[in-house]
Amino acid sequence: MAVLIGRDILSLADFSPTELQEILELAGQLKSQQLKLRCNKVLGLLFSKASTRTRVSFTVAMYQLGGQVIDLHPNVTQVSRGEPIQDTARVLDRYLDVLAIRTFAQEDLEIFANYAKIPVINALTDAEHPCQILADLLTIQECFGKLAGLTLTYVGDGNNVANSLLLGCALAGMNVRVATPKGFEPDAKIVEQARAIASGKTEVLLTHDPELAAKDASVLYTDVWASMGQEQEADDRMPIFQPYQISEQLLSLADQDAIVLHCLPAHRGEEITEEVIEGSHSRVWDQAENRLHAQKALLASILGAE
Repeated sequence: MAVLIGRDILSLADFSPTELQEILELAGQLKSQQLKLRCNKVLGLLFSKASTRTRVSFTVAMYQLGGQVIDLHPNVTQVSRGEPIQDTARVLDRYLDVLAIRTFAQEDLEIFANYAKIPVINALTDAEHPCQILADLLTIQECFGKLAGLTLTYVGDGNNVANSLLLGCALAGMNVRVATPKGFEPDAKIVEQARAIASGKTEVLLTHDPELAAKDASVLYTDVWASMGQEQEADDRMPIFQPYQISEQLLSLADQDAIVLHCLPAHRGEEITEEVIEGSHSRVWDQAENRLHAQKALLASILGAE
């Protein structure tokens, strides 16, 4: 259980391929109850963005490990009154054993981790969403019995989920294709990171053609077209993103055994149709459940649960 002990997880690039696979294996063992671990520690949740799955799954995971959770909503702390990040970090470091942060700027997360000695986990920033992708990879592995060699296609906005999928798939030995409208591509630096990790052994493809990306894919994945903080752009984005909807037509281009994933919340009729998200290829609800198991494994590994 010392795989990640004491480590910050700010990006999926913080994992080695071996560490990633070990976390997924541990998550599977915890989910099946082949393994039961205990960890009498305290987790803090400092969330500046709204959350359902991340907040609840982290909370339940820590309780199931035998620990405690403190919800540090900015509105009820001095963060809302402008206390500097480095001051808050050094204070919480004296109280907590681990801290999960959900915020806007990746830089704020990194400053926090720099000043806090306790492990800090990225529970979502505008740049990345590593915990989501751990659950995604666990779901894919459950469905296919493997990750290496599979092809995942993401269609839509090149957002934090797309960024982390690029890194996660490269680490797992999967081919990854990201189809976005022009001007909405993933972060160029993260694309280069993913290509460096893949080192030519697997495909890392960016395209503006959703049909090309979907052809023979094992996994089709999408997210909302306007993320948190971009709501005012939603109406303008709608016609631009319409060709990137996961519909029955796009699904028909994928492998016949392909699965469909969505990190939720979903806007039916926009990035995904009702028929697809409720259809036989959808694994969205398994994917949501796996947030609990993946994050429990992450916490157990970081905290050295026994």
